Amino acid sequence: MPINITMPALSPTMEEGNLSKWLVKEGDTVKSGDVIAEIETDKATMEVEAVDEGIVAKLVIPAGTEGVKVNALIAILAVDGEDVAAAASGSGAAAPAKADAAPAKADAAPAKVESAASTPAPQAAPAAAAPAKADGERIFASPLARRIAKEAGIDLSAVSGSGPHGRVVKSDVEKAVSGGTAKPASAPAAAAAPASAGAAPAPKGASDDAVLKLFEEGSYEVLPHDGMRKTIAARLSESNQTVPSYFVSMDCEIDALLKLRAEINKATPMLKTEKGEVPAYKLSVNDFVIKAMALALRDVPMANASWTSTARIKHKHSDVGVAVSIPDGLITPIIRKAETKTLSVISNEMKDLARRARDKKLKPDEYQGGTTAVSNLGMFGVSNFTSIINPPHASIVSIGAGVEKPVVKSGEIKIATVMTATFAFDHRVIDGALGAELAAAFQRHIQNPMGMLV
Repeated sequence: MPINITMPALSPTMEEGNLSKWLVKEGDTVKSGDVIAEIETDKATMEVEAVDEGIVAKLVIPAGTEGVKVNALIAILAVDGEDVAAAASGSGAAAPAKADAAPAKADAAPAKVESAASTPAPQAAPAAAAPAKADGERIFASPLARRIAKEAGIDLSAVSGSGPHGRVVKSDVEKAVSGGTAKPASAPAAAAAPASAGAAPAPKGASDDAVLKLFEEGSYEVLPHDGMRKTIAARLSESNQTVPSYFVSMDCEIDALLKLRAEINKATPMLKTEKGEVPAYKLSVNDFVIKAMALALRDVPMANASWTSTARIKHKHSDVGVAVSIPDGLITPIIRKAETKTLSVISNEMKDLARRARDKKLKPDEYQGGTTAVSNLGMFGVSNFTSIINPPHASIVSIGAGVEKPVVKSGEIKIATVMTATFAFDHRVIDGALGAELAAAFQRHIQNPMGMLV
């Protein structure tokens, strides 16, 4: 019996993904553990391994398809000794259940899926089928492209496809909508709407069109939202609307830290590599910040917690997320159990995570979860700023640049390098006094960096 390969859920929150690349072709023999495809989620590109052995009978979803739902049928595997052609042709029975994710063949009328007991009627086929070209050929488009086109009320036959084999993908439809080159959907399609619906609703992008009309045509470029940008917008909008946050700022003198950092980096052992000798590690100020935040949470354990509707989750370790800027986005890889790790380990681990974050090669468990976060804009000369808490975290610290300032010590004015750390706290978890205690613990570790070495 053929084996159905479905779109895997690569994270607990994943609902759909883009099938960016097939690494096998029809007729190839695969065994358990072979990498067969690359799936792009909102923040990473993941490799998918085969679970079973067999021959690839059919690739149901073409490479480049966007918005493939989790558990949708993407390929069929013929088991050993099974007729490959028969296995491939047998996909028709399994595909309708996932009809929203897999393009139907041009010569096959899609079945109704509202009820297993319902009998498909010939006249119902046109309503479920994709729009047809004038010559009767089916328009090949990704499910997401079809949905956007339907919501915008445009005719897919007027959209040029840039996907594999001329397939219409999301960006093609969005380009047609924003450029005003799309044809409105035909009257029969509008007539298919339920009679009880009354007047047709305004297209989803109507408000966007109103904004575009405020600017001179040709004076701007439309950048459609990708999955990462939509996720960032959704999560931080939710946080801003639901988390009762407050802010605490603490000035930290970092002259001792800068001196210790320079001494450690100067004494770093050299490693022989193919490219010659390289330092075994090179500490940054941010490495000290990560360690100080982890130790502060260790010292103030009630602040190392997350909020749920029924209880606070008190964490046993400090898992510190670190904001990393990537092309047109942001991701927060996590240093797990940071309070137990040396500065050199934190430094090398952070460099590896940041590199793979920019290449979109992080695994979900490397950027999901965590107990707190660090956001550092000091390298851009920003003196202080505030950040939005990213649940399930109950805190985040924003790090500004180290700036020389006059400070009073023992009645005398001295010059010191001062770094402002601004904390955002979830008041449901961390009350004001507790937040101040955590900020003071952080300052203590930053201003006495030698203690972070033992």
